[in-house]
Amino acid sequence: TMSLDPSSLSNEENSQEPKRNTECLESLELETPSSFQDHPLQQLQLASQEVLEKAKKSGRSKCPRCSSSRMFYCYTCFVPVETVPNKEIPTVKLPLKIDIIKHPNETDGKSTAVHAKLLAPDDVTIYKYPCIPEYEESRHEIALIFPGPNSVSVKDIPFHLQKYTKKGICGNDDDCSRDPFIKKAKIEPNEEEKNLNECISSNRGEGSGLKKIIFIDSTWNQTNKIITDERLQGLLQIELKTRKTCFWRHQKGKPETYLSTIEAIYYFLVDYHQEVLKENYKGQYDNLLFFFSFMYTLVQNAKCCAGKQ
Repeated sequence: TMSLDPSSLSNEENSQEPKRNTECLESLELETPSSFQDHPLQQLQLASQEVLEKAKKSGRSKCPRCSSSRMFYCYTCFVPVETVPNKEIPTVKLPLKIDIIKHPNETDGKSTAVHAKLLAPDDVTIYKYPCIPEYEESRHEIALIFPGPNSVSVKDIPFHLQKYTKKGICGNDDDCSRDPFIKKAKIEPNEEEKNLNECISSNRGEGSGLKKIIFIDSTWNQTNKIITDERLQGLLQIELKTRKTCFWRHQKGKPETYLSTIEAIYYFLVDYHQEVLKENYKGQYDNLLFFFSFMYTLVQNAKCCAGKQ
């Protein structure tokens, strides 16, 4: 995968003749494969990225809090740099609170989790493992994004989350396994489908009872340490639909369906909006990819100029 250093890209562009830049951009438009032209990032309804264009041209800038030299934003303080005014960064209001649990070995500068905190600051909290909250008391309104044998789809959240109510199956820890799937009553397929439809219908006006969703920010090889933590046991697990990643730091040896953290958050919210809230999606969360889409374009342009496209 290609490592993105926006400042080096900017310096490289400045050192080249204008003609070379023009030819490169023209060739990008002419020779771009159809898969890129039809890319989902091309269809996003985004706020103006002019502020990022200006910041790219001016190069690295200081973080207003720690004074570190950064490009676009400080990934340790979760704030834009001085050349990127806060008022020019879009703010996204989310229907749920999001906790991101970050593996301690995950490189701050390479993680996309910070994008969520920058763009939805009121609804996103980032924790560095092992310093994470206790979720047991509120597990009836929390879900964890992670594929596994007990994972359910987004559209089935209302049906499965009702089993986690305080007075539900696992209300008494003395009488119940921590895994709520073990003691659920056997339900005939037709009856389960009927219950699912009734539950979705009754929750249509008030969401699903879900108030918080947890994401793990880690390479897949590092995930096991976090997912096996006792504080995350017994939570409803959600598996996302299969989608291809656009991340330029794709993990070697892993399928293209392994999404970056910000992609996973975005796609979950789009599915939740349509399949659980039952509302038309009109780009409400597209700005979560404000930084991601801009950096993606930078990488594509750099590959083009380097003859790698």
